[in-house]
Amino acid sequence: MITIHHLNNSRSQRILWLLEELAVPYEIKHYTRDLTTNLAPPELKDAHPLGKSPVIEDGDFKLAESGAIVDYLIRTYGGGRLMPAAGRDHEIYLEWLHFAEGSAILPFLLGMYTSRLGDAAAPLTPRIQEQAAAMVGFFATELGGNDWLVGNTLSGADIMMSFIAEIAVAQGMGAHFPTLHTYVQRFQSRAAWQAGLEKGGVLYNFTLKD
Repeated sequence: MITIHHLNNSRSQRILWLLEELAVPYEIKHYTRDLTTNLAPPELKDAHPLGKSPVIEDGDFKLAESGAIVDYLIRTYGGGRLMPAAGRDHEIYLEWLHFAEGSAILPFLLGMYTSRLGDAAAPLTPRIQEQAAAMVGFFATELGGNDWLVGNTLSGADIMMSFIAEIAVAQGMGAHFPTLHTYVQRFQSRAAWQAGLEKGGVLYNFTLKD
């Protein structure tokens, strides 16, 4: 039985969605953010020294990092689902798995951290906003008119990029990139996504109502 160390309102929600898509049995160990600081609780460091989520345990094997977890679960339990076969599409798929946490998330994290600086963040803000728009613009362009990112078939690439799409729409970028708004509606309407949300808890500000 897989155990997922799940922090509320976090990127680990993607892993719950993936497990539901794969119909893999799992149990959740819940962790709750501090209501004042919004930080993860210190006991999450018992699961991983960095105190970050998600972390999964599969028997005596423990794994952190969303991209590595998505790759492991799909290869181990996917049975050929949610991952393109060897070839060009597979390489593009891997690019998205790395892009989500390697490039796309960075300006959003910088924006979150520097927002706590007040006026002192002003010199950095335009560059951060420019980079966030560039990442989201690239994402929207590559998606184009397709339903899904790689081969127009749901894959781990969509699982990984879902959080970026949700952030972008939550921050009002959906008006500039309407295909991403539709994309978020599409995956959030899936039964597996809804099941993951029900088990993981409310994903504040990221759940579309219509």
